[in-house]
Amino acid sequence: MRAQNATRSSPRPGGGFAEVYLFTDRRHTPLTTQGETRAALPKINDPRVTVATTADRRPAQEARRAHTPMLKQIRSFLSRDDDERGPDGKPKVTLQRALDRDWLEIWYQPKFNLQTRKMVGAEALIRVRHPELGVLPPGVFLPGASEAAMMALTERVIAAGLRDWEDCAAVGAPEIKLAVNVPAGAFVEMPIARMIREGRPRSKAWSGLILEVTEDQVMNDLEVANEVANELRAQNCGLAVDDFGAGYSSLARLRQLPFTELKIDRAYVTDCDTDRTNAGMLETIVELAKRFDLKTVAEGIETPHESHKLQGIGCAVGQGYLFARPMSKDDFIAKLQRYTGVQRAPERSRWNPFAGQPARLRTS
Repeated sequence: MRAQNATRSSPRPGGGFAEVYLFTDRRHTPLTTQGETRAALPKINDPRVTVATTADRRPAQEARRAHTPMLKQIRSFLSRDDDERGPDGKPKVTLQRALDRDWLEIWYQPKFNLQTRKMVGAEALIRVRHPELGVLPPGVFLPGASEAAMMALTERVIAAGLRDWEDCAAVGAPEIKLAVNVPAGAFVEMPIARMIREGRPRSKAWSGLILEVTEDQVMNDLEVANEVANELRAQNCGLAVDDFGAGYSSLARLRQLPFTELKIDRAYVTDCDTDRTNAGMLETIVELAKRFDLKTVAEGIETPHESHKLQGIGCAVGQGYLFARPMSKDDFIAKLQRYTGVQRAPERSRWNPFAGQPARLRTS
């Protein structure tokens, strides 16, 4: 049903006019009333006609206007940031505040085998779901985070990576290997190997966990990194160097890095099909990785031409917007279900590692 036209009645006793809107699916012959063209009105008792006046709708409109300030107050209460807003009036969001108020969520970006185009893993990414600002990327809330907040975040992300694999297995994808980002300082401050040993899935099908750390961070303490890497191997886990190629001495010290996987910095991936310098660097990195028995993962792939170039030089795994954008955990599990055809919901898909403080592990 749609509104064909509207007429104005005679003045109401209380003053003013009441607009009468008639909704019908019939077309009517125009006629002229008081110098204006109107549609010939159907009979009011026509069952296809609904009559509404502005007087009828005015209470609802006034109610909506009255509730608008209340809704703003509710949003402000939920965010509780009225006293910490920037010059633009928007709330300031920090990692510690997000941890305290359970705003954090784990999202996943899938990884694909460049030869078979099969999904083989996913990287865990952190997001904030703010009650007023919506979903926020790490660049908004991670800068300036304290070391204590980063350690708390790392503990929860590792716990999520271990538990979420069970949901992957529940939808028929036990081969999926999840990866989480870890600051290098966590290797010293936290008993990561013990956390994984005590919290890992007990299934024999568990594919393990990848811990990603940036190259410049791990260079500060290679001895500790090597010690942790050896402990992780016993748990079917490994270290991946993130943004490989961004460090000034990366190629010269590649043999010293205790990694099982290299994630090639997107700076070399962008336009690698047309940029000879990038293509040359990629070929060198992939060749060296093969000699040291390391898997290569290219991140930031955005075009089919980049993907084909990487496939041609022997890069093993790709990740980027060409294949899939980061998505919520529920969307990721749903995507896996479409791949596997197993259409049963995982039992613990709603578990949130940030909903409460996990039990703290002793460091000694």
